[in-house]
Order: sequence, then structure tokens, then C-alpha cells
Amino acid sequence: MIRPRHRSNRLGRALALMLLTMLLAGAGWAGGLLWFVADVPRTAPSPESYAALERTDAVVVLTGGSGRLKTGLDLLNAGAAHKLFVSGVYDGVEVQELLRMARQAPGEVECCIVLGYSADNTIGNAYETAGWMEEQGYHSLRLVTGNYHMRRSLLEFHNAMPGARIVPHPVIPENVRLDEWWMRRGTASLLVNEYVKYLLATVRYWLEESLES
Repeated sequence: MIRPRHRSNRLGRALALMLLTMLLAGAGWAGGLLWFVADVPRTAPSPESYAALERTDAVVVLTGGSGRLKTGLDLLNAGAAHKLFVSGVYDGVEVQELLRMARQAPGEVECCIVLGYSADNTIGNAYETAGWMEEQGYHSLRLVTGNYHMRRSLLEFHNAMPGARIVPHPVIPENVRLDEWWMRRGTASLLVNEYVKYLLATVRYWLEESLES
């Protein structure tokens, strides 16, 4: 009669420990999400200040969000860098079309724009840019991407080119509302998805470092 009671007690303790572990893991995940959202930039340099910004060898724009290309072109026009590299461009999209999309006058900066066609995700953006930077002999870049996407992009870019100086330049999308974001389904879904991708990238980066050491 005693043995079943002992087995029941052990099972109860194991279930309680499992529940506690799940609760702690969930609390850690939620706390990390709150930290991640709090770290998303709320402001960005104004176009009027671009000429006074820290100069880099290149401006790098990651495609996939509104306002990024125009910001990159404005930075190039302001003399913030020697060249503009646009990573992750769809096949068939040329400089002239990109200029028209951004409502810029072709000819003035067209010669200083380079398009990268091979990347289809953030990891690809980082390594595509790293290859181009090495070809050009460049050592610094201003990274233009969405504010919610910046932390993961910096992680991937530092991993791909650890010796480069990378200056973040966030773009603030109008449709990503960070005030009471948990009440906005689209914004909440975007932020949670980006947070999960950031966690996976962090784990991958940690595993790569562990295997190399």
C-alpha cells in the first residue's frame, strides 16, 4: 500500500516541477519580448540633419519595407556615404526603376547605386553586403532598415563582418504603432514574429561560436 503512494508523490512532484519550469520559461519569454519591444527605436534622424551625420563608406538599404529606399537615397544625396548598396532586390528591378519609385531625378546619383539580387532574407542580406564591401575595400556602413527589424539585422551583420563599423539608421514605418502595441493585432503579430526570429538567430550565433571555440 505504501509503494503506490510513493509513486504518486514522485509523479506529483515531477508534474509540479514541470509546471514551474513552463511558467518560468513563459515568464522569461514574455519578459524578453517586453525588453525587445522597448528597445525598438521610436525616432530616427530627420532628413535635414543627414548632411551632419557621421560619414560611412556606404549606405546599405535592406528591401522589404516602406520608406527604406527613399531614406537611403536621401542619405546618399546628402553626402553621408560614397555609395548606396540595396540588398535583396527582386530580379529585373534596375536603378532607374528604383529611382522612379523613390521619386528622385535619375542621373544625379544613379552612378553611385549598386543593387544586390542574391539575398532573400536577413542572413542573405548580411553576407551579400559583406561580399560587396570586401570587393570595394569598404570598412564602414550605415544600415537602413525598419526599426522593428534593426536589432536582428545588426546581429546578422556583425556576425557576417565582425571587423566593420556599422551605424544603425532605423526607418519608422507608419503602420507599425508602438504605443499600446499589444492592442494592435498587426503590430503585435509583427513584433512577436520578429522577436522569435531574433531569438533563433541568437541561438544559432551562440551555437556557431561554441562549435568554433
